[in-house]
Amino acid sequence: MLNLETAQSPHTLRRVAIEPVSRVEGHGKVTILLDEENRVHQVRLHIVEFRGFEVFIEGRPFWEVPVTVQRLCGICPVSHHIAAGKAMDIVAGYGPLTPTAEKLRRLLHYGQIVQSHALHFFHLASPDLLFGFDSEVSKRNVIGVAAAFPDLARRGVMTRKWGQEVIRHIVGKRIHGTGVIPGGMNKPLHVDERDTLRRDVDEIVGWARESVDLVASLYETNPDFYKRFGESRSNMMGLVNAAGETDFYHGGLRAQDADGGPIFDHVDYTTYQDVFQEETKPWSYMKFPHIKALGAENGSYRVGPLARVQVADRLSTPLAEDQRRKFVALGQGKPLHGALMFHWARMIELLNAAEMARDLLNDAEIIGTDLMADKGPRRGEGVGVIEAPRGTLFHHYKVGDDDLVTYCNLIVSTTNNNQAMNEAIRAVAARFLTGREVTEGLLNHIEVAIRAYDPCLSCATHALGQMPLEVDILDADGALVSRGRKGD
Repeated sequence: MLNLETAQSPHTLRRVAIEPVSRVEGHGKVTILLDEENRVHQVRLHIVEFRGFEVFIEGRPFWEVPVTVQRLCGICPVSHHIAAGKAMDIVAGYGPLTPTAEKLRRLLHYGQIVQSHALHFFHLASPDLLFGFDSEVSKRNVIGVAAAFPDLARRGVMTRKWGQEVIRHIVGKRIHGTGVIPGGMNKPLHVDERDTLRRDVDEIVGWARESVDLVASLYETNPDFYKRFGESRSNMMGLVNAAGETDFYHGGLRAQDADGGPIFDHVDYTTYQDVFQEETKPWSYMKFPHIKALGAENGSYRVGPLARVQVADRLSTPLAEDQRRKFVALGQGKPLHGALMFHWARMIELLNAAEMARDLLNDAEIIGTDLMADKGPRRGEGVGVIEAPRGTLFHHYKVGDDDLVTYCNLIVSTTNNNQAMNEAIRAVAARFLTGREVTEGLLNHIEVAIRAYDPCLSCATHALGQMPLEVDILDADGALVSRGRKGD
């Protein structure tokens, strides 16, 4: 595929913008440069908002961080809450968590995965998959899904609600609760709360299994299209445990190349800065990380459901593992790289998380009251890494002798996927837009590829790069009067 990141003569080309990208968390846009024959010369995904959490978390007491950083997002706050909590376990000098505390964190995390995956698939992605990418805009939304597929919409809403209830019972609120503290958890799960969640968990597992079947049936309508849409070969990475299973809460980093060959395995994530390099580009506030040993050109990678189910040797629960084997068999020994395959992998993970949550709710230790680990000497630095719904999430902090944070580095899931998302939309543009009259339906193909990654753009905007400020002044008829740029 042609390199469509930077056109040779951009000033001679026509610019088409998708702004904002819809049905994603946060704010972004896509710009496409075309010539007079509508041939595509440049495609970029721009993250245009700036949050700056890495800077303003500095100077705060370290024990505030697990609560503060979750304000990055209203969709995946639990992910930041847990990752920061793991880092602060180290900073505060605590040893291994008690069995109950770790199981509560895991249950909290699995509830987050259930609610997030359900939200993305049923509310954000399913309108495209069920109605078609070119379908009527007024119908291609969650309201349209509810009208045409009421039972499916209800399942989606109720599955997400159950995941949110898991979160509420453990941390007090569905969004921005407090439960994870350095060294453990701040309250137990009571018996009546456990029983409330356990009452419906078998139904949630059943619905999750049906959701995997739904995506599989959609794939069967046009297998080649599903496998090839937005296809871009990429390295892949995820956390695995000692048994080679995907572990959403803890494990070692494993990366494979685009053909499934090993790059590294069971790397201690606290050494991530020895393995990864972060770069910025002048047209986005989101960083571009890559594997150091491979360099910027060859070292970008993909994380999240599509990567996790393929780099792992297996999944830890029987129903999800059975579905994973069927999924990876489609590649006939090679990894799958099509953007739409994310949805199938995501529903397999929804099933996996629901099964693991059921196991924990049937574990007597989940209602234990021993919640705090033994404490040792305080440390000046901590790294916490988990597998968030969208992929591998890094939280790294340094803390001074006065207990105030002096350094914060966040590499969120969407940041890890930045280059892969850009390559996916370039593949779509090259295949579907080149030489054709640009229509809303064709532009939605670009958005479909972005949505497949389920990006959380709010979480990902931390880079202090050299993105220029551009101001256009238009007259009453919309004609450009003048343009000012700063930072070119």
